[in-house]
Amino acid sequence: MKRQQLLNDWLQSLYPAQPFTLAPASADASFRRYFRATFADRTMVVMDAPPQHEDCRPFIRIAQLFAAAGVHVPEIIAQDLEQGFLLLGDLGNTTYLQALNTDSNRVLYADACNALIKIQQASRENVLPPYDETLLLREMRLFPEWYIARHLQHTLSEKQTATLETVFQRIVQNNLAQPQVYVHRDYHSRNLMVTLPNPGILDFQDAVYGPITYDLVSLFKDAYIGWREADVLDWLIRYWENARKAGLPVHEDFGAFYRDYEWMGVQRHLKVLGIFARLYHRDGKEGYLQNMPLVMSYLRRACERYIDLKPLLRLLDELEPQTDQQEGYTF
Repeated sequence: MKRQQLLNDWLQSLYPAQPFTLAPASADASFRRYFRATFADRTMVVMDAPPQHEDCRPFIRIAQLFAAAGVHVPEIIAQDLEQGFLLLGDLGNTTYLQALNTDSNRVLYADACNALIKIQQASRENVLPPYDETLLLREMRLFPEWYIARHLQHTLSEKQTATLETVFQRIVQNNLAQPQVYVHRDYHSRNLMVTLPNPGILDFQDAVYGPITYDLVSLFKDAYIGWREADVLDWLIRYWENARKAGLPVHEDFGAFYRDYEWMGVQRHLKVLGIFARLYHRDGKEGYLQNMPLVMSYLRRACERYIDLKPLLRLLDELEPQTDQQEGYTF
Protein backbone atom coordinates (compact mmCIF):
# COMPACT_ATOMS: atom_id res chain seq x y z
CA MET A 1 0.00 0.00 0.00
CA LYS A 2 2.94 2.34 0.60
CA ARG A 3 3.95 2.09 -3.07
CA GLN A 4 0.41 2.83 -4.18
CA GLN A 5 0.25 5.90 -1.92
CA LEU A 6 3.56 7.16 -3.36
CA LEU A 7 2.18 6.61 -6.84
CA ASN A 8 -1.02 8.45 -5.97
CA ASP A 9 0.96 11.38 -4.54
CA TRP A 10 3.12 11.54 -7.67
CA LEU A 11 0.08 11.69 -9.93
CA GLN A 12 -1.48 14.41 -7.79
CA SER A 13 1.72 16.43 -8.10
CA LEU A 14 1.48 16.14 -11.90
CA TYR A 15 -2.23 16.99 -12.06
CA PRO A 16 -3.00 18.96 -8.87
CA ALA A 17 -6.34 20.37 -10.01
CA GLN A 18 -7.67 17.24 -11.71
CA PRO A 19 -9.32 14.53 -9.62
CA PHE A 20 -8.74 10.92 -10.69
CA THR A 21 -9.35 7.38 -9.60
CA LEU A 22 -6.69 4.70 -9.57
CA ALA A 23 -7.45 1.02 -10.15
CA PRO A 24 -5.28 -2.04 -10.87
CA ALA A 25 -4.86 -2.60 -14.60
CA SER A 26 -2.62 -5.67 -14.66
CA ALA A 27 0.45 -7.33 -13.22
CA ASP A 28 3.07 -9.43 -14.94
CA ALA A 29 5.54 -12.12 -13.96
CA SER A 30 8.04 -9.56 -12.66
CA PHE A 31 7.78 -6.99 -9.86
CA ARG A 32 6.07 -4.49 -12.18
CA ARG A 33 2.43 -3.54 -11.63
CA TYR A 34 0.14 -1.37 -13.71
CA PHE A 35 -2.67 0.94 -12.64
CA ARG A 36 -5.23 2.75 -14.76
CA ALA A 37 -5.70 6.40 -13.79
CA THR A 38 -9.14 7.65 -14.83
CA PHE A 39 -9.59 11.40 -15.17
CA ALA A 40 -12.73 13.26 -16.22
CA ASP A 41 -11.64 13.42 -19.85
CA ARG A 42 -9.18 10.56 -20.37
CA THR A 43 -7.41 7.53 -18.95
CA MET A 44 -3.71 6.85 -18.56
CA VAL A 45 -1.71 3.90 -17.28
CA VAL A 46 0.89 4.11 -14.52
CA MET A 47 3.72 1.59 -14.35
CA ASP A 48 4.94 0.86 -10.84
CA ALA A 49 8.45 -0.61 -11.11
CA PRO A 50 10.16 -0.67 -7.70
CA PRO A 51 13.70 0.59 -8.43
CA GLN A 52 15.34 -1.98 -6.17
CA HIS A 53 13.94 -4.70 -8.46
CA GLU A 54 13.28 -3.06 -11.84
CA ASP A 55 14.91 -0.47 -14.10
CA CYS A 56 12.57 1.72 -16.15
CA ARG A 57 15.28 2.97 -18.49
CA PRO A 58 15.26 0.01 -20.91
CA PHE A 59 11.47 0.39 -21.26
CA ILE A 60 11.87 4.07 -22.15
CA ARG A 61 14.71 3.43 -24.59
CA ILE A 62 13.02 0.56 -26.41
CA ALA A 63 9.68 2.39 -26.53
CA GLN A 64 11.47 5.14 -28.45
CA LEU A 65 13.23 2.59 -30.67
CA PHE A 66 10.01 0.72 -31.55
CA ALA A 67 8.00 3.91 -32.02
CA ALA A 68 10.64 5.08 -34.52
CA ALA A 69 10.13 1.75 -36.33
CA GLY A 70 6.47 2.72 -36.83
CA VAL A 71 4.70 0.40 -34.41
CA HIS A 72 2.18 1.28 -31.71
CA VAL A 73 3.72 1.42 -28.25
CA PRO A 74 2.53 3.48 -25.25
CA GLU A 75 3.45 7.15 -25.24
CA ILE A 76 5.62 8.01 -22.24
CA ILE A 77 3.87 11.05 -20.72
CA ALA A 78 5.91 11.46 -17.54
CA GLN A 79 8.60 9.62 -15.60
CA ASP A 80 10.10 9.45 -12.12
CA LEU A 81 13.02 7.05 -12.32
CA GLU A 82 14.03 7.60 -8.71
CA GLN A 83 10.71 6.25 -7.47
CA GLY A 84 10.22 3.84 -10.37
CA PHE A 85 7.07 5.35 -11.89
CA LEU A 86 6.14 5.86 -15.54
CA LEU A 87 2.96 7.51 -16.78
CA LEU A 88 1.94 5.97 -20.09
CA GLY A 89 -0.66 6.39 -22.79
CA ASP A 90 -3.50 3.91 -22.43
CA LEU A 91 -3.70 1.23 -25.13
CA GLY A 92 -7.03 -0.01 -23.81
CA ASN A 93 -7.91 -3.15 -21.89
CA THR A 94 -8.55 -5.70 -24.65
CA THR A 95 -5.65 -8.08 -25.06
CA TYR A 96 -5.17 -10.39 -28.01
CA LEU A 97 -5.81 -13.25 -25.62
CA GLN A 98 -9.29 -11.88 -24.91
CA ALA A 99 -10.05 -11.09 -28.56
CA LEU A 100 -8.63 -14.10 -30.39
CA ASN A 101 -11.09 -16.66 -31.72
CA THR A 102 -11.62 -18.62 -34.91
CA ASP A 103 -13.25 -15.59 -36.56
CA SER A 104 -10.68 -12.97 -35.56
CA ASN A 105 -7.40 -14.87 -35.53
CA ARG A 106 -6.39 -14.39 -39.16
CA VAL A 107 -6.77 -10.58 -39.12
CA LEU A 108 -5.24 -10.13 -35.66
CA TYR A 109 -2.23 -12.29 -36.45
CA ALA A 110 -1.73 -10.54 -39.80
CA ASP A 111 -1.58 -7.22 -37.94
CA ALA A 112 0.86 -8.67 -35.41
CA CYS A 113 3.12 -10.02 -38.16
CA ASN A 114 3.08 -6.71 -40.04
CA ALA A 115 4.15 -4.89 -36.88
CA LEU A 116 6.84 -7.49 -36.23
CA ILE A 117 8.26 -7.00 -39.73
CA LYS A 118 8.51 -3.24 -39.07
CA ILE A 119 10.45 -3.89 -35.88
CA GLN A 120 12.74 -6.35 -37.65
CA GLN A 121 13.33 -3.95 -40.56
CA ALA A 122 14.55 -1.31 -38.10
CA SER A 123 17.18 -3.68 -36.68
CA ARG A 124 20.78 -2.55 -36.30
CA GLU A 125 23.71 -4.26 -34.63
CA ASN A 126 25.08 -3.03 -31.32
CA VAL A 127 21.90 -1.19 -30.30
CA LEU A 128 20.23 -3.84 -28.14
CA PRO A 129 21.98 -6.46 -25.98
CA PRO A 130 22.91 -9.61 -27.93
CA TYR A 131 20.88 -12.78 -27.49
CA ASP A 132 24.15 -14.66 -27.18
CA GLU A 133 25.18 -18.16 -26.16
CA THR A 134 25.44 -17.21 -22.50
CA LEU A 135 21.88 -15.89 -22.33
CA LEU A 136 20.37 -18.69 -24.44
CA LEU A 137 21.98 -21.34 -22.23
CA ARG A 138 21.13 -19.55 -18.99
CA GLU A 139 17.48 -19.53 -20.02
CA MET A 140 17.42 -23.23 -20.93
CA ARG A 141 19.10 -24.21 -17.68
CA LEU A 142 16.01 -22.95 -15.85
CA PHE A 143 14.42 -26.19 -17.08
CA PRO A 144 16.61 -28.64 -15.12
CA GLU A 145 16.84 -26.28 -12.14
CA TRP A 146 13.19 -25.43 -11.69
CA TYR A 147 11.08 -27.82 -13.75
CA ILE A 148 13.00 -31.08 -13.28
CA ALA A 149 14.58 -30.60 -9.85
CA ARG A 150 11.97 -28.46 -8.12
CA HIS A 151 8.69 -29.20 -9.91
CA LEU A 152 9.17 -32.90 -10.68
CA GLN A 153 11.49 -33.39 -7.69
CA HIS A 154 13.79 -35.50 -9.84
CA THR A 155 17.57 -35.63 -9.63
CA LEU A 156 19.16 -36.17 -13.03
CA SER A 157 21.78 -38.90 -13.39
CA GLU A 158 25.17 -38.02 -14.85
CA LYS A 159 24.08 -39.58 -18.13
CA GLN A 160 20.83 -37.60 -18.21
CA THR A 161 22.68 -34.38 -17.41
CA ALA A 162 25.19 -35.04 -20.21
CA THR A 163 22.32 -35.74 -22.64
CA LEU A 164 20.63 -32.48 -21.73
CA GLU A 165 23.83 -30.46 -22.13
CA THR A 166 24.52 -32.03 -25.53
CA VAL A 167 21.04 -31.12 -26.75
CA PHE A 168 21.41 -27.60 -25.34
CA GLN A 169 24.57 -27.12 -27.40
CA ARG A 170 22.82 -28.33 -30.57
CA ILE A 171 19.94 -25.93 -29.95
CA VAL A 172 22.23 -22.95 -29.33
CA GLN A 173 24.23 -23.77 -32.45
CA ASN A 174 21.05 -23.54 -34.52
CA ASN A 175 19.81 -20.40 -32.76
CA LEU A 176 23.04 -18.47 -33.24
CA ALA A 177 23.29 -19.46 -36.91
CA GLN A 178 19.96 -17.76 -37.66
CA PRO A 179 19.79 -14.20 -39.06
CA GLN A 180 19.78 -11.65 -36.23
CA VAL A 181 17.20 -8.87 -35.73
CA TYR A 182 15.51 -6.97 -32.91
CA VAL A 183 13.66 -9.46 -30.69
CA HIS A 184 10.80 -8.34 -28.43
CA ARG A 185 11.23 -11.58 -26.46
CA ASP A 186 7.63 -11.91 -25.23
CA TYR A 187 5.59 -11.17 -28.35
CA HIS A 188 2.45 -13.05 -27.35
CA SER A 189 -1.28 -12.67 -26.75
CA ARG A 190 -1.00 -11.12 -23.28
CA ASN A 191 1.36 -8.38 -24.46
CA LEU A 192 -0.49 -7.39 -27.64
CA MET A 193 -3.49 -5.09 -27.31
CA VAL A 194 -6.35 -4.65 -29.77
CA THR A 195 -6.03 -0.97 -30.68
CA LEU A 196 -5.93 1.45 -33.59
CA PRO A 197 -3.41 1.20 -35.12
CA ASN A 198 -3.28 -2.48 -34.30
CA PRO A 199 -1.65 -4.03 -32.34
CA GLY A 200 -0.60 -2.06 -29.30
CA ILE A 201 2.65 -3.58 -28.05
CA LEU A 202 3.60 -3.89 -24.37
CA ASP A 203 6.27 -5.48 -22.15
CA PHE A 204 9.19 -4.93 -24.52
CA GLN A 205 11.78 -3.82 -21.95
CA ASP A 206 13.79 -7.06 -22.25
CA ALA A 207 14.26 -6.75 -26.03
CA VAL A 208 17.52 -8.04 -27.49
CA TYR A 209 19.27 -8.56 -30.82
CA GLY A 210 18.83 -12.21 -31.74
CA PRO A 211 17.33 -14.97 -33.91
CA ILE A 212 14.72 -13.85 -36.44
CA THR A 213 12.28 -16.67 -35.62
CA TYR A 214 12.12 -16.02 -31.87
CA ASP A 215 9.17 -13.62 -31.77
CA LEU A 216 7.25 -15.82 -34.19
CA VAL A 217 7.58 -18.66 -31.69
CA SER A 218 6.25 -16.40 -28.93
CA LEU A 219 3.33 -15.45 -31.18
CA PHE A 220 2.32 -18.79 -32.68
CA LYS A 221 3.49 -21.24 -30.00
CA ASP A 222 1.85 -19.07 -27.37
CA ALA A 223 1.84 -20.49 -23.84
CA TYR A 224 -1.67 -19.13 -23.25
CA ILE A 225 -3.57 -20.15 -26.39
CA GLY A 226 -3.05 -22.91 -28.95
CA TRP A 227 -4.09 -23.39 -32.58
CA ARG A 228 -4.24 -26.16 -35.15
CA GLU A 229 -0.84 -26.62 -36.74
CA ALA A 230 -2.36 -26.26 -40.21
CA ASP A 231 -3.51 -22.73 -39.31
CA VAL A 232 -0.14 -21.81 -37.81
CA LEU A 233 1.62 -23.09 -40.92
CA ASP A 234 -0.57 -20.85 -43.08
CA TRP A 235 0.18 -17.79 -40.92
CA LEU A 236 3.89 -18.58 -40.92
CA ILE A 237 3.99 -18.87 -44.71
CA ARG A 238 2.27 -15.49 -45.02
CA TYR A 239 4.82 -13.94 -42.64
CA TRP A 240 7.71 -15.56 -44.55
CA GLU A 241 6.43 -14.29 -47.90
CA ASN A 242 5.94 -10.75 -46.57
CA ALA A 243 9.29 -10.78 -44.79
CA ARG A 244 11.05 -11.72 -48.02
CA LYS A 245 9.25 -8.93 -49.85
CA ALA A 246 10.35 -6.54 -47.10
CA GLY A 247 13.98 -7.54 -47.62
CA LEU A 248 14.41 -9.31 -44.29
CA PRO A 249 17.09 -12.04 -44.12
CA VAL A 250 14.74 -15.01 -43.77
CA HIS A 251 15.89 -18.26 -45.35
CA GLU A 252 14.90 -18.45 -49.01
CA ASP A 253 13.71 -22.03 -48.49
CA PHE A 254 10.58 -22.20 -46.32
CA GLY A 255 11.45 -25.70 -45.10
CA ALA A 256 14.77 -24.46 -43.68
CA PHE A 257 13.02 -21.42 -42.18
CA TYR A 258 10.42 -23.67 -40.54
CA ARG A 259 13.13 -25.90 -39.08
CA ASP A 260 14.77 -22.84 -37.52
CA TYR A 261 11.41 -21.80 -36.11
CA GLU A 262 10.91 -25.24 -34.56
CA TRP A 263 14.38 -25.33 -33.01
CA MET A 264 13.97 -21.83 -31.66
CA GLY A 265 10.71 -23.01 -30.15
CA VAL A 266 12.48 -25.79 -28.27
CA GLN A 267 14.78 -23.22 -26.66
CA ARG A 268 11.83 -21.05 -25.63
CA HIS A 269 9.69 -23.93 -24.36
CA LEU A 270 12.48 -25.19 -22.11
CA LYS A 271 12.90 -21.67 -20.73
CA VAL A 272 9.16 -21.11 -20.25
CA LEU A 273 8.64 -24.39 -18.42
CA GLY A 274 11.47 -23.43 -16.08
CA ILE A 275 10.03 -19.94 -15.56
CA PHE A 276 6.50 -21.19 -14.93
CA ALA A 277 7.81 -23.71 -12.38
CA ARG A 278 9.79 -20.92 -10.69
CA LEU A 279 6.78 -18.60 -10.63
CA TYR A 280 4.79 -21.30 -8.87
CA HIS A 281 7.33 -22.69 -6.43
CA ARG A 282 9.25 -19.51 -5.59
CA ASP A 283 6.64 -16.80 -6.08
CA GLY A 284 3.41 -18.64 -5.28
CA LYS A 285 1.80 -17.82 -8.66
CA GLU A 286 -0.07 -21.07 -9.21
CA GLY A 287 -2.01 -19.82 -12.24
CA TYR A 288 0.94 -20.67 -14.47
CA LEU A 289 0.59 -24.38 -13.71
CA GLN A 290 -2.41 -24.62 -16.05
CA ASN A 291 -0.28 -23.37 -18.96
CA MET A 292 2.46 -26.00 -18.60
CA PRO A 293 0.72 -28.83 -20.52
CA LEU A 294 0.37 -26.69 -23.66
CA VAL A 295 4.04 -25.68 -23.55
CA MET A 296 5.10 -29.28 -22.97
CA SER A 297 3.01 -30.42 -25.93
CA TYR A 298 4.79 -27.88 -28.16
CA LEU A 299 8.14 -29.16 -26.90
CA ARG A 300 7.32 -32.80 -27.45
CA ARG A 301 5.93 -32.32 -30.95
CA ALA A 302 9.06 -30.49 -32.06
CA CYS A 303 11.33 -33.14 -30.55
CA GLU A 304 9.39 -35.88 -32.35
CA ARG A 305 10.21 -34.34 -35.74
CA TYR A 306 14.00 -33.99 -35.60
CA ILE A 307 16.44 -36.81 -35.05
CA ASP A 308 18.93 -34.55 -33.23
CA LEU A 309 16.22 -33.74 -30.66
CA LYS A 310 15.18 -37.37 -30.04
CA PRO A 311 17.52 -37.67 -27.01
CA LEU A 312 15.59 -34.85 -25.37
CA LEU A 313 12.30 -36.59 -26.16
CA ARG A 314 13.57 -39.82 -24.57
CA LEU A 315 14.60 -37.85 -21.49
CA LEU A 316 11.15 -36.28 -21.27
CA ASP A 317 9.63 -39.77 -21.48
CA GLU A 318 11.85 -40.93 -18.63
CA LEU A 319 10.79 -37.98 -16.49
CA GLU A 320 7.08 -37.94 -17.39
CA PRO A 321 5.42 -40.68 -19.45
CA GLN A 322 3.74 -39.23 -22.53
CA THR A 323 0.35 -40.57 -21.48
CA ASP A 324 0.37 -38.00 -18.69
CA GLN A 325 0.64 -35.12 -21.13
CA GLN A 326 -2.45 -33.30 -22.33
CA GLU A 327 -3.02 -32.24 -25.89
CA GLY A 328 -2.54 -28.51 -25.98
CA TYR A 329 -4.93 -27.06 -28.52
CA THR A 330 -7.55 -24.56 -27.50
CA PHE A 331 -9.02 -24.11 -31.00
